Amino acid sequence: MKIYPDAYLKQVEDISIEFLNKHKIKALLLDVDNTLVDYTKKMTDSVRKWAKDLKGQGVKLYILSNTNDKTKIENISKELGIKYHNFAMKPLKKGYKKAQKDLGEKSENIAIVGDQIFTDIIGGNRCHMFTILVDPINEKDFWYTLWKRPIEKRIKSKLKINEK
Repeated sequence: MKIYPDAYLKQVEDISIEFLNKHKIKALLLDVDNTLVDYTKKMTDSVRKWAKDLKGQGVKLYILSNTNDKTKIENISKELGIKYHNFAMKPLKKGYKKAQKDLGEKSENIAIVGDQIFTDIIGGNRCHMFTILVDPINEKDFWYTLWKRPIEKRIKSKLKINEK
């Protein structure tokens, strides 16, 4: 089981069209909590602009989240104008495969973007997708994520931040 991401960036806004073209990525699966929005469900204007810009350049965006809070995901989905799948049960393959089918892309042309190695990255690696790890937006986290952060920190210490 591969636990390392293909790329490590500070934040989603660091993912550029040039980076995606270089890696032949046509679609992004986006985690929500601490990747697109903070603990209080706030999204920055820079994330909104980033998503709009990538969509305008033909990149397909799709929300893939483990949350069972459907209202939260629907609101973010509407705000960004993209499809979603909630309660995806990452790192199990089912949610990734559903998203891939909805997007109509080959796995090698899809990247998963998330802040957690044990859900986003491992699941994407299992599905042969390009994996992009980003740092969590802030330190505040859900109890079921907090215990994994020290382990992830050790793994991240071996990674080099990729250039944009």
